[in-house]
Amino acid sequence: MAADKLSTGTLNQKDLASYLDYHLLGSAAGVQLFDAVRQAWAGTPQEAEFRKLREELSAERKELKALHRSFGHGRNKLKRLGAMAGAVISRLNPLNPTRASGGVGTQLELESLLSALRGKQCMWQILAELAPMDPRLDALRFQELEAQAVAQQRRVERMMNSTAAQRFLASP
Repeated sequence: MAADKLSTGTLNQKDLASYLDYHLLGSAAGVQLFDAVRQAWAGTPQEAEFRKLREELSAERKELKALHRSFGHGRNKLKRLGAMAGAVISRLNPLNPTRASGGVGTQLELESLLSALRGKQCMWQILAELAPMDPRLDALRFQELEAQAVAQQRRVERMMNSTAAQRFLASP
């Protein structure tokens, strides 16, 4: 969409509320997945980093909830049920049910975390683009949150790369 259209258009608040609702759904599952990953990495040097990431995501989720409420829309009941189901599935952690910090399941977990963080980055980016259209949207804050999502991705990538040998090298 061209920048001139953005400055003269009005937001479709119903669509924006639905979009934010979907991201709230994903964020609930994401927080649970980060918690499950932290448990899998308990006792490792990475545990503290996963704990910190989970805390950051929890804080961002609260901010997203407040933004959603600022538009006067309640959560979609069906999506809330989906979020609860997603949280349960994340807690069960089908990618790594034994909670091991090695192997294919761990690799898939890390890739899923990266995917969730990338989706969150896209949301903040889109909200920053839409900010000129509504005073409730703070472009600078969304740019900060987008940068934080990029930094979070880099942190997970560093842990993934630095521990890859543990997962894929054969034991002697």
